[in-house]
Amino acid sequence: MSDARQKLSVAPGIVVPVMDDETCYRAVRSRDARFDGWFVTAVRTTGIYCRPSCPATTPRRANVRFLPTAAAAQLAGYRACKRCRPDASPGSPEWSSRSDTVARAMRLIGDGVVDRGGVAALAGQLAYSERQLHRLLVAEVGAGPQALARAQRAHTARVLIETSTLSFAEVAFAAGFASIRQFNETVRAVFATTPTDLRRRGAGGDQPQPGVLHLRLPHRSPIDAATLFGFLAQRAVPGVESYDGVTYRRTLRLPHDEATVALSPGGGHISATLSVRDPRDVVPAVARCRRLLDLDADTAAVDDLLRRHPLLAPQVAARPGMRVPGTVDGAETAVRAVLGQQVSVAGARALARRLVDMFGKPLGVEADGLRSHFPTADALADADPAALPLPRNRANTLVQMCAAIADGRVPVDCGADRSELERSLLAVPGIGPWTAGYVRMRALGDPDVFLPGDLGVRHGLGRLGAANDPESAEVLARQWSPWRSYALMHVWAAIPSKEKS
Repeated sequence: MSDARQKLSVAPGIVVPVMDDETCYRAVRSRDARFDGWFVTAVRTTGIYCRPSCPATTPRRANVRFLPTAAAAQLAGYRACKRCRPDASPGSPEWSSRSDTVARAMRLIGDGVVDRGGVAALAGQLAYSERQLHRLLVAEVGAGPQALARAQRAHTARVLIETSTLSFAEVAFAAGFASIRQFNETVRAVFATTPTDLRRRGAGGDQPQPGVLHLRLPHRSPIDAATLFGFLAQRAVPGVESYDGVTYRRTLRLPHDEATVALSPGGGHISATLSVRDPRDVVPAVARCRRLLDLDADTAAVDDLLRRHPLLAPQVAARPGMRVPGTVDGAETAVRAVLGQQVSVAGARALARRLVDMFGKPLGVEADGLRSHFPTADALADADPAALPLPRNRANTLVQMCAAIADGRVPVDCGADRSELERSLLAVPGIGPWTAGYVRMRALGDPDVFLPGDLGVRHGLGRLGAANDPESAEVLARQWSPWRSYALMHVWAAIPSKEKS
């Protein structure tokens, strides 16, 4: 059997073209960047692994093998290509789209769970034994949790070496290494160079101030950055978020401390300026920003299906590369979904602002209009419903939901099971299919959610000339599966800006 997966199922009902060795080699020969992150090419004669789009001379077919992850290549003794930097390619769209145990594990590893709590913490969160989880990951991605976490540490270390003035000891522990020796050995093994040489080639000396990192977040093309940032801007809660027409900023509550981030479109990437108090938070901060902007999506595949439908074809042509905005905090998204029940976007934003003023924790240092964190589920779980700026029934719903999130009955972290989340939300009095679906789409990145009863959907479908009653909308949307979340974004985008509220 080939090293590459024979079939890549990215979500229920989604099967991408068979990725046998010949298909992989054709992608490499054509330097097709769409496959960056799907697999890596390991060259036996050089001991180097590359991304499919590497500009170097294409190796002979007999000299290459195809592996599903950089971690698998490193485990097999290959080092990263210095020219194409496969460790810095976009992540596989599988892990953001799928909902099975392997995908959930990959999202949690990306968020730094192994670095913070070890494999035991990862296995416990997924309700698997460490042995079972290791076997599942090796079978599908060619490496176990530790090897996957090591590959991520190597990439984080490289970023910090090249873009910061942190000492190598600080870089090592920030990236998750247990010792300086382990850090040095990994950098040499993965990149065939020393930390000193990496820093010499980087731009670390240009750092404007300690704790500030300038990063490039890669993504696949195309990307409709205007609609993506416009969506976030329209819902930005003053004090927690801001948007100046180019740059979106927000506060981040991370595992070790607080942070802020500024995000703006760049040429082939998203520019991110991350201000962190604890360097150990770089990994989860980057992972959450990537999820917020849906940067690992395979938008070419999404557009290919949606443009076949006559209703959406003009929309896709006008907005290629549509993204589904995610979240940096699942609990925050759940709260904002409840606030948005039966009110306009502007109304939900105003309610969120009042909650921030009442329960938000002030930011340590105010900057660029950011002054507070969004209230935690714990803080809102202890609130008196009568004191909330909401109708009594919705206030009760909000408090009960936050209590369930706080004690773990409603799982909203990136590794949660989507069906379990939906079931647990629907068990909370006052939460219906709209709220559960919205949270499932944005907090867990489900690509196949549609909200037929949503007022914006009815308005958007009407503008597109389609029947817009909920029953007709649900039937229509079945034709857009398994990318109904992206179709939903196109339908919302069909509403003229002046008519949005």
